[in-house]
Amino acid sequence: MDFRAELRQRLGLDTVEYRHNLSRPELFRAALDNDRGRIRPDGPDDEPKAWATALGVDGPLVFYSDPSCTGRPVADTFAVAWPEVEDKLWWKADLQRFDPDHFGPLLERVVAHLNRRQSTLFVQDVTCGWDPAYAVPYRFVGEYATHALFAQNMFASGVEGVTNAADKRWTMLNVPSFHCDPDRDGTLSQRAVIMDIRNRIGLVLGRADYCGIVKKTMFTVMNYLLPEIDELSMHCSANVGDHDDVAVLFGLSGTGKTTLSADPRRQLIGDDEHAWTADGVSNFEGGCYAKLIDLDKEAEPVIAAALSMPGTLIENVPALPGKPLAETDPQELDLTDNSITENTRFSYPLDANPNVAEGARGGHPETIVLLTADAFGVLPPISLLDAEDVMYHFVSGFTAKLAGTEVGVTEPQAAFSACYGSPFMARKPPVYADILARKMKSHKARCVLLNTGWSGGPYGQGKRISIRHTRALLNAALAGELDNVATDTHDIFGLRMPRSCPGVPAEILDPRQTWADKAAYDAQARELRDMFRQNFTDKGFDQLGIQPAM
Repeated sequence: MDFRAELRQRLGLDTVEYRHNLSRPELFRAALDNDRGRIRPDGPDDEPKAWATALGVDGPLVFYSDPSCTGRPVADTFAVAWPEVEDKLWWKADLQRFDPDHFGPLLERVVAHLNRRQSTLFVQDVTCGWDPAYAVPYRFVGEYATHALFAQNMFASGVEGVTNAADKRWTMLNVPSFHCDPDRDGTLSQRAVIMDIRNRIGLVLGRADYCGIVKKTMFTVMNYLLPEIDELSMHCSANVGDHDDVAVLFGLSGTGKTTLSADPRRQLIGDDEHAWTADGVSNFEGGCYAKLIDLDKEAEPVIAAALSMPGTLIENVPALPGKPLAETDPQELDLTDNSITENTRFSYPLDANPNVAEGARGGHPETIVLLTADAFGVLPPISLLDAEDVMYHFVSGFTAKLAGTEVGVTEPQAAFSACYGSPFMARKPPVYADILARKMKSHKARCVLLNTGWSGGPYGQGKRISIRHTRALLNAALAGELDNVATDTHDIFGLRMPRSCPGVPAEILDPRQTWADKAAYDAQARELRDMFRQNFTDKGFDQLGIQPAM
């Protein structure tokens, strides 16, 4: 069926104009001509949102989201609570119930709004997932050309072998010009992000134009769909070595998930979202969405180079004072400027990376890495995990916020995000933990907890574990050099610590030995252990079949 007829049949769109599957240069020019909205807190709703740099169409597009939406609007994110999904979804602050009786009338009002305005809509047909066994066709339909360009960057194209595509296709209708009425529409504010699993529709309304919504909404959908077929969706990076040895690295922001997966000796599968299925590991995406704030261009040369590539997208990086963007080389932009947001972002195609695995796929993982950046300075640099340890630490998803990174944070704070991506996990954590444990057992995968945080004291007193030592620990784990090494068991955490590792001083492998004040270490370690225990109790993991490892 022609896409126009399908959208007319599915949604009722009949007096709109479509711009279908435009090229990157065409979307670039359309964004400059078309995309209008609010870019300043007190500004009007008709300012240009997309801008060119001095490189013009041969360089990046610069986009400014609504100032009230420089990240995912988690308080306004919903799923329609149809009876068949009510008991399967993990309802929480990041994913709230939306009344089915409200959804149909709301969708009709949105469609009537677009028909009445005879809107121009940009349509981009892409695929979520590189493996046709599970891949989901994804049709973006929206008012902004910028969002269509983002979809083209971030998702796969040319995936062959997807059967019954029309019956699997998800459609996102993205309408910033429609502002919700909470009393009438059943929303909590004038904006909303709503997933309708029954009808395979994503609805994005109002001041919700942060580009990441186009990506993370579909990731949440995949986190619902994959467990339905007993396969695992993962918030992780992945790469593969010369011997087809695949590694999967789970981790929250700041733990090294992207940096450690970018290894010149290994091919990158992807940096953020993957599936582990009967055929191995494959990327959901066709691009990367990197944080730009304080980017070290020498440490991240791929991102630095991509800043000047055509068709890429820079989000919420301010213009230089007194210099128009049209006269600014993208390499001149001040990537330390957080005056709009700390969450400045950059979207670029996966093939901007110099060493990508063919088809963004690999075999079954030999090594699972759980990353944490312990700012309390008490976790071992590396720990060897057994099956029960894996499930416990996977559902805990621990890292730490650093003093000074957020207003009011004056000392390290524990951060727990189940499955290393709680906001996007559509089902309860044990669902993913159980599949992970079974797949690890079936394919004899090892697992390590790799701490990229502090040693010798907490943040501000100790030192961050050197990247050289972290890479040596990771390389040893990937090579199997820690599989049979002698270990000690940590008295407080119960973690198995190797006594030796090639290229790493033995004295740092037991974190207690790096502290001058051993009593202070013990007190800090017990405090962190108690935080783990409290999180475990608060989340009710004991009632969901997870065994306490601490």
